[in-house]
Amino acid sequence: MRGERHKTHGAGNLRAAVFGVNDGLVSNASLILGVAGAGAPADVILLSGAAGLLAGAFSMAAGEYVSVRSQREFHEYQITLEREELDQYPQEEAAELALIYQAKGVEGGEARRMAQALIQDPDRALDTLAREELGLNPDELGAPWGAAISSFLAFSFGALIPLLPYLLLSGRTAFTGVLLASGISLFGVGAAISLFTGKRALFGGLRMLTIGAAAGTATWFIGGALGVALG
Repeated sequence: MRGERHKTHGAGNLRAAVFGVNDGLVSNASLILGVAGAGAPADVILLSGAAGLLAGAFSMAAGEYVSVRSQREFHEYQITLEREELDQYPQEEAAELALIYQAKGVEGGEARRMAQALIQDPDRALDTLAREELGLNPDELGAPWGAAISSFLAFSFGALIPLLPYLLLSGRTAFTGVLLASGISLFGVGAAISLFTGKRALFGGLRMLTIGAAAGTATWFIGGALGVALG
């Protein structure tokens, strides 16, 4: 059981990282293509891409922190209410514990005896009630700063991919590099996402490549239109 929980928790972290990389990749590639479509010079494209990376990464980190922090506070509040009920109505809580044990197949008399024994240790009783009644693991309520940092790093990694060609190359070669690096990475991310969706890797890769290409093409044309209108 514990191994299964660790496996699920690890898979959740990996899934979040893959989607974070995907968000950074698609959003910054689209931004760079949109600015390039407007006919901006390479230094402006580079600056825009760097700004997009930082703005997106900080935004994702802030959003993830607030989300996990709020969820943790809500779960802590639920556990606090359960602790107050345990202090004020210990026998009622013991009856709830007995029902939980009976639902697991324990005979009625034995379930009540186990519940009465457990209620003598408030910390253990609260831990059991939190897990069985609330469905919460008090040891795994979420780490807001860890989630924020992971989100920041994942998004930054994805957003850096379409930016690298303009850091390492110049002119049309840099633009071609953006298309190649983004296309290959989109296919790879789509294939990785298929591990969590049950789809074939080829299907997942091609689907993500199509979605990313559509987003990039749209921003390219919009950028071009804005460049003409504002130029």
